[in-house]
Amino acid sequence: MVMIAFAALLAAQSGQAAAAPAPPPAASDPVAGDWREIPGDELLVMTLADGRTVVIRLAARFAPEHVANIRALARAGWWDGESVYRVQENWVAQWGDPTEKKPLPPGIVPSPVPEFEIAAFEPAQRLARPDAYSAASGITADGWPIATDGRAAWLTHCYGSVGVARDALPNTGSGAELFTPIGQSARRLDRNYTVVGRIVEGMQHLSSLRRSDAAMGMYATAGERTPIVSVALASDLPDTDRPRFEVRTADNPRFAAYLAQRANPEAPTVAVGVNVCDLPPQVRRRP
Repeated sequence: MVMIAFAALLAAQSGQAAAAPAPPPAASDPVAGDWREIPGDELLVMTLADGRTVVIRLAARFAPEHVANIRALARAGWWDGESVYRVQENWVAQWGDPTEKKPLPPGIVPSPVPEFEIAAFEPAQRLARPDAYSAASGITADGWPIATDGRAAWLTHCYGSVGVARDALPNTGSGAELFTPIGQSARRLDRNYTVVGRIVEGMQHLSSLRRSDAAMGMYATAGERTPIVSVALASDLPDTDRPRFEVRTADNPRFAAYLAQRANPEAPTVAVGVNVCDLPPQVRRRP
């Protein structure tokens, strides 16, 4: 009996004892079929100085004219050698040509029709409560945050959303100058600026940049700006360098359970609901 007990002890110490069974999946855990690959021409890869990269998922079906411009700008290398030239505390980081005088490549529509609103409010999952900016909000089947006032619908300016910078007139944004909210969400920009995408990887490289104390967060000198090495569509990169991402679909009971979990956390956390911009992008690198 002593030898048997000693052998069992050795087995346990050497990792040979039977492992505890894995816990069963939660109702909110996605299954393999819940993930859908994002097309390569809907991924914009921005490489900053020191090799840091920011990957943007383009909202091609919601802002087709602006996204067409952005694709053409990337293929022309228009952003290569430009910079992140504006970083305003608790507001936005903005990139492109700081002079805003660089000629656009041939074929770019300089003043596309504003795409502030989308065709319809069709969420796969609708949030339970309205918010200060909308009568209702939710997540589309392919993972975009949307909202409505009961008449129009739109993509929301959440942390990491990518919008088209413009002058005072609504149709002055071509897509050459882009920005992303780096503090809280910027919902007061909803339906005033065109949302063309959302950052799905590398957001920390923009949100951690030094803030400018100059007016509107514009850097006062060229040396303060963060250089952009290149901007390219993932589909145009060599196969070995091409990032591949998947988005979690929302049209299933597992995503509904995830939303319920976020809106009603377990005690002792007090449940106060969930805002559409409280939900991080459900995107991952393809395994």
